[in-house]
Amino acid sequence: MKPLELLAPARNADTAISAILAGADAVYMGASSHGARKEAANSIDDIRRVVDFAHPYNAKVYATVNTIIYDSELAGVERLITELYHAGVDALIVQDMGILRMPIPPIELHASTQCDIRTPEKARFLADVGFTRLVLARELSLSEIEEIHRAVPSTELEAFIHGALCVSYSGDCRASCMTGGRSANRGECAQICRLPYTLTDSRGRVLVEDKHLLSLRDLNRSDSIGAMADAGICSFKIEGRLKEEGYVRNTVAWYSRILDRIVSESGGRYRRLSAGQSRAGFNPSPDKSFNRGFTTYFLSGRAPAKGLASLDTPKATGTPVGKVKRCDGKTIIADLTAPLANGDGLGYFDITGRFQGFRLNRAEGNRLYPATPRAIPAGTILYRNRDKEWDDAITSAKTSRTIRVDMVLRTVGTDCVVLELTDERGTSATYAMTLDAPLTEAVTPQESPRRQILNKLGGTIYQAGKIVDLAGQVFIPASRLATLRREALASFDRAHAMTYRYGRRLVENRDAQFPRTALTIHDNVANRLAEEFYRSHGVTDITPAVEVSRPEDDSMVMTTRYCLRRELGRCLLTPQGKSWPDGPMYLTNGNIRLRVEFDCTRCGMNLYTN
Repeated sequence: MKPLELLAPARNADTAISAILAGADAVYMGASSHGARKEAANSIDDIRRVVDFAHPYNAKVYATVNTIIYDSELAGVERLITELYHAGVDALIVQDMGILRMPIPPIELHASTQCDIRTPEKARFLADVGFTRLVLARELSLSEIEEIHRAVPSTELEAFIHGALCVSYSGDCRASCMTGGRSANRGECAQICRLPYTLTDSRGRVLVEDKHLLSLRDLNRSDSIGAMADAGICSFKIEGRLKEEGYVRNTVAWYSRILDRIVSESGGRYRRLSAGQSRAGFNPSPDKSFNRGFTTYFLSGRAPAKGLASLDTPKATGTPVGKVKRCDGKTIIADLTAPLANGDGLGYFDITGRFQGFRLNRAEGNRLYPATPRAIPAGTILYRNRDKEWDDAITSAKTSRTIRVDMVLRTVGTDCVVLELTDERGTSATYAMTLDAPLTEAVTPQESPRRQILNKLGGTIYQAGKIVDLAGQVFIPASRLATLRREALASFDRAHAMTYRYGRRLVENRDAQFPRTALTIHDNVANRLAEEFYRSHGVTDITPAVEVSRPEDDSMVMTTRYCLRRELGRCLLTPQGKSWPDGPMYLTNGNIRLRVEFDCTRCGMNLYTN
């Protein structure tokens, strides 16, 4: 059976533990440095705490060390990786090929989405040099995923299924670095794609004014998980290492149910990677958590005519809940389509088209009292982007996860009782206890009270499954049977810990040749070890990353599969496209000015500093 993994983000240890309880098969979290989300760093001790919690469920913990590394940092990163290995981390998610030249422990390596994996040739090379898993570009279609899977059938493939979308191919964006000095390849992206821009043609004519033209909707592939598994994906990744715990718990619980259904309907073809039954304690719904509207992006292979971008706002607008009848600043009278509660978050588009949000201090039927005075015209649609009662339900929910353990109780000789334990992880243990006195015949039936004692597994991760009592009508003191249960479970835990399976780094094929002999700034080479790695695999010409050597001429700062012309209904292949001149266009926001060139041969666009 092919294992399917639901991979959850975690900004800290508490979020990681919450995700595992909600049904995640694995979590990924930043280490103390060199993670692509600088604000989501974690200490080795916190990561070790997550490892200790996750592994009893056979859940995995992956650490992100997925930024480019400078020469002066190589020794420090090497020490960090060694510490992560000894903390029990299952794999590293990395971008910088210099890591493959470090004398690090045999820890499993995953190629980050920052490696820009979108072709079978790139995938085959990365598999050949020792990566056990490849995190594919979000832009790939099902057919493109299948093509890569055929090229590397023995290599695990991971793909994003939910969360924020970068407008550029990941790892191939220098916009934040070149316009403001904050590099996405160093975990410091300023997210300039979320800003409003004015679009002009080469003559300066304004085509679109003050819209969020590069801000994409959020990914949601709830209806495509089975198709993605059939195409070759084994790990289904949720984006969001900066998201709060409630968001992660809700999203994980939602997709865990989907994966459970796919497994149950697969006829034995699939199984979940980890063990245990999760109980969310609430009814999950991704619509209730932060989102900018949803898209499946390019998964179908067809370029959507429109609807990829959230043009009006990069914020979560939520769902419509009514319309303003009148407003005097302190009080809003509205026609509501849903009941509202104190503390709800509401929003609306003002007369300039900007989305404005406010907290609802009090709701009395259709009479609303905002926390801050508002002047909202009659007829304005109200949206709810925070459901206070829903948030409270998630916060108070008793999410749990247990592993079923089957037991067999029997006696050996005249003074020994034995408890045999087995579970869904494949772990088994037998624990024998010698009593202080010989076993004697009991006067009253014993099976029911013994079963009650063996069933008491509170405070553990286990839930009693099948209990077979072969001890007969002998009397076993209740205190001794309880001690037998506790010590047998402790032995059981040790047995699982001893047999837990770690991945191992694959041997690098030194004869593998990189698909190209020349590297550009798009390949993000920032240190001598990465340069040494590529040269050993056939590369002869290397241009350093912009983070270490700024180019003198205009640079391509983004390459995208998203196309502004297509999104705005002005594709050059349609009659409507003729209303806009062919040639470059310009995006401006304050001091930021980007030249946009359209690449119709691949149905995408490139952005340059100008």
